[in-house]
Amino acid sequence: MISEKSEKYADELQVVRIRLVDSPPLYSKKKLKSPQAVYQFLSDEFSSLDREMGCVLNLKTNGEVINLNVVSLGSLNASIMEPREVFKSSILSNAASIILLHNHPSGELQPSEEDVRVTKRIGAAGEMLGIPLLDHIILGQGEYMSLREAGYVGIKEEKLRNDFQSMKEERKERGR
Repeated sequence: MISEKSEKYADELQVVRIRLVDSPPLYSKKKLKSPQAVYQFLSDEFSSLDREMGCVLNLKTNGEVINLNVVSLGSLNASIMEPREVFKSSILSNAASIILLHNHPSGELQPSEEDVRVTKRIGAAGEMLGIPLLDHIILGQGEYMSLREAGYVGIKEEKLRNDFQSMKEERKERGR
């Protein structure tokens, strides 16, 4: 039996409000223009972790950090980063671009197959959203690796951009 209250609201559409909860800033207004600058900026934060932690740095157009969002706290050798979790804070923060980063507690900087797959997936999602992935940085013990510098960031995104351009041109030709 349906209650009177449930019946009353059955045809109503709920309005959802989403907002970013502002916290006191953790970081400076320093512009991050290189993987080394990111490493120097965050190495202390990651140095004592005993498990993988995946984060996203949300950036303004000029490269200033808006905020850092912890996307995943994983295990000794894995953390899961889904695009929906990565871009949630980016969209709410009005980010112009992002830098993805995670640590390898073992100190081994070589990206795993999963690291590469996640990087390409988030890069493609960022292109679709208009929030490009600038780099994915792996932080080790006293060193780092930039997946952009290693050639893993930017390849698929360029193909995706070309595919979108082709689709736009096809629509234009069809009169849509």
